[in-house]
Amino acid sequence: MSNSWWEIQVLSDPALEETIFWRLETFGCRGTASETKGESCLVRAYLPQDSVQMLDLAALSLWLRQDAIAIHLPPPITGWHLIEEEDWSSSWKQHWEPMPIGDRFLVHPAWLPLPEHGDRLLLKLDPGVAFGTGAHATTQLCLESLEMRVGIDDSNPVLVDIGCGSGILSIGAALLGAGKIYAVDTDPLAVRATHSNRELNGISPEILVAEEGSLDRALELAGGPVDGILCNILAETIVELVPHMDLLSKPTTWGIISGVLLDQAKPMADLLEQHGWVVATLWKRGEWCCFNIRRS
Repeated sequence: MSNSWWEIQVLSDPALEETIFWRLETFGCRGTASETKGESCLVRAYLPQDSVQMLDLAALSLWLRQDAIAIHLPPPITGWHLIEEEDWSSSWKQHWEPMPIGDRFLVHPAWLPLPEHGDRLLLKLDPGVAFGTGAHATTQLCLESLEMRVGIDDSNPVLVDIGCGSGILSIGAALLGAGKIYAVDTDPLAVRATHSNRELNGISPEILVAEEGSLDRALELAGGPVDGILCNILAETIVELVPHMDLLSKPTTWGIISGVLLDQAKPMADLLEQHGWVVATLWKRGEWCCFNIRRS
């Protein structure tokens, strides 16, 4: 007997899109996607039926309303219904289109016909249930930051990707010319998605190694300090990791840190500086920001 999934739909002012993505992610949703409906934005997200109760969904609806009211925007309309397991992953895919990101990338849904021509790096992706389609501002900021770090010389840096999700950042780094990427995630489904997307893009397992775990597992895989650290996860988790990131760093190590809301930026910058990092640049998009850091 197949399991059922909740499909959550949130219709809102477009200015709320990033806040809704964040709220749904912290709620535990998988496979989020958005589309334009007239002058509004429709966000869809998915959860296993047995992971939440009706009261939880009602609470989510209330939180979304409060998020909107707090920034003086009209409250969104939130609804949900059950769909069968074999239908949920294809449901959100119907609304996902190829997406140019930065100056070099084209994130392309793996199930769509490939473009015949183009001068961008084609990043084929099927995230499955893992986070990371390229639609979220944090992912876009990280890919744009990678363009400034990887492939501009012949250094072929060694990187770690903590919280790799679908593997989108690791694959982007490999396409730009990284010599080795160690990708880790605590969710085994994310590791499976990274393996699948690695194969989709023709990247060797010798270049991109993906395993279950967190910073400690990345350190075991790398065997010591690396050239760059990628981390696009929730700020609360980053706070726990920062005190240990020096184990992966040397004087020339740089990092790309995202998943941080604007109102979390100041305490995050203070924490990084307390642990020997300099914030070289801070990029912002919507309600989110991305730290480009280096050792002090």
